[in-house]
Amino acid sequence: MIILYGFGPARGLPDVSPFVMKVMVLLKMAGLPYEEDHDGYSRAPKGKLPYVDDDGAIVADSTLIRWHLEKAHGVDFDAGLSPEQRAASWAAEKMCEGHLYWFVARGRWMDNANFARGPGKIFDGVPAPIRPLVKAMVRRKVAGALQAQGAGRYDDAEATALATRDVETLATLLGERPYFFGEKPCAADASLFAFVAGVLAPIWESPIKEAAERQPNLVAYRDRMMREYFSDFE
Repeated sequence: MIILYGFGPARGLPDVSPFVMKVMVLLKMAGLPYEEDHDGYSRAPKGKLPYVDDDGAIVADSTLIRWHLEKAHGVDFDAGLSPEQRAASWAAEKMCEGHLYWFVARGRWMDNANFARGPGKIFDGVPAPIRPLVKAMVRRKVAGALQAQGAGRYDDAEATALATRDVETLATLLGERPYFFGEKPCAADASLFAFVAGVLAPIWESPIKEAAERQPNLVAYRDRMMREYFSDFE
């Protein structure tokens, strides 16, 4: 049995992390049963989630997990795609994971209202006397990461424009197809769904969410993938 280490459901999503949701969908696509463990963060090999324990093989990072599943279980998530489609699938996935992700994180951690709705609740278990200090310390760390990556160097209008371009690109790539390359989901769908669902989560208020809501095909895509892979999720 594969054990998937994640954060757990929150904010109307099967997991708070799009990268964990990506792996959940990949496992479901592959027909591989798994169990979730929400207490593995302190043991995470790369200091982040997700990671999996596949019969003793510990694999961290969502993309490395995908490659492990393909090699260890004989899965080809992009079966039937042309070389050009495989390349486009990879490019769209990495646009979400390496670009859009940072602007979404900025909106959640740096906006005070969104922080209170979401990330701030992570600290509810911290003793009250030191909670404000811990919150401030972690937010400074996130701000530093955003500054180092670059997303923190833009003003709000610039950040919104860049993230909106990502959302509009996803909508254009999807078009009227049920999945990104037709009637059958591929590897990119696992990641792209996770990010679309995260952006559209009702808890958030942001220009990025508004940009996604203006794309009816993305909203329908989120709903379709939820029915397909998380029909039992309330």
